[in-house]
Amino acid sequence: MSYEFLQNYWWCLVSLLGGLLVFLMFVQGGNLHLGNRALDEQRRSMILNSTGRKWELTFTTLVTFGGAFFASFPLFYSTSFGGAYWVWILLLISFVFQAVSYEFFNKKENLLGSKTFSIALMANGVLAPFLVGTAVGTFFTGSDFTVNKAAIADASSPVISTWGNGWHGLEALGQYHAVLLGCTLIMLTAILGSLYLLNNVDDDEVQAQMRRSVKMATWPFLFFFLPWLIILLVRPGYTVDADGVIGMERFKYLHNLLQMPIVLAMLIAGVALVLLGIWKGALTKSRKGIWFAGPGTVLVVMSVFFLAGFNGTAYYPSCTDLQSSLTISNSCSSYFTLKVMSWVSLLIPFVLAYIVYAWRKMDKGGLSKKDVEDESKY
Repeated sequence: MSYEFLQNYWWCLVSLLGGLLVFLMFVQGGNLHLGNRALDEQRRSMILNSTGRKWELTFTTLVTFGGAFFASFPLFYSTSFGGAYWVWILLLISFVFQAVSYEFFNKKENLLGSKTFSIALMANGVLAPFLVGTAVGTFFTGSDFTVNKAAIADASSPVISTWGNGWHGLEALGQYHAVLLGCTLIMLTAILGSLYLLNNVDDDEVQAQMRRSVKMATWPFLFFFLPWLIILLVRPGYTVDADGVIGMERFKYLHNLLQMPIVLAMLIAGVALVLLGIWKGALTKSRKGIWFAGPGTVLVVMSVFFLAGFNGTAYYPSCTDLQSSLTISNSCSSYFTLKVMSWVSLLIPFVLAYIVYAWRKMDKGGLSKKDVEDESKY
């Protein structure tokens, strides 16, 4: 296993984890329906119990995604998590509020009332996908930071990465292209949440509302996604030559797409699967739309990561100093670290198999009114 192979291997794993994270955010999208006034309290309780069975998977995947990035590309971790920390702090706070809300929603000691925790869960349903999408959007728009690896030898201030402004990541809100991706993820997770509840909850009224929600969320999703994709393909990108020098290239991401036919096929297949899942959920009697839209989401997210990192591209560009931009090769761990972690990564299929088994056990027979008539967990 060469060093270059290991670098690419771990970028593929990080991309896969990113795709799984976005798919599992159907929990956030499903929780948006806790404020649906067309559903009575019992049906909203069914939604809460349905998403409550899966929220740990989403949170665990988020932590694994961050851990994999830290272990394989530590310079990105120190630059982004240490510089753009407000984005990640807000994301973690929203997930903490989610965990607390599930735990205390129906507790007798709950002094704040269930409505407060419903609001917290709905806020997480908007904030989490928006922050993740906007953060990934900066892979293409760039961020305000500089990197000086020689500073590690400075005993008085051994800081390699320096953020260039006091907003520490919140300046991404002024980059419309990144914001478009954040809004896209909000609508995508809303669609995934509706498709999941349609498949998981055995109630005619809930299913009717979920089909209606899929129809309503599809148009805003396309409104945000299509402009984001078109702008991505025509905007200049950050390219890396054979000597590691970083420069600008017109239509860089379009060139990446055309020069990597496998990634192009992944993107087309992913979009087609997402649209097929939407069609099944909105316009047919099928309840299986989530099993098309879910894998499609993973493929689309992976293709986006591949466009950002492969084919001689700086995946975390610096607007302040082009040569400080991070690439797969200049931000990764040592050969020894990547090699050891690669052996450990062979356990991933067994972990995924356990998740599938536990999922099937929890969802066997679906969720009905009888499951929430007695005292439930959430």
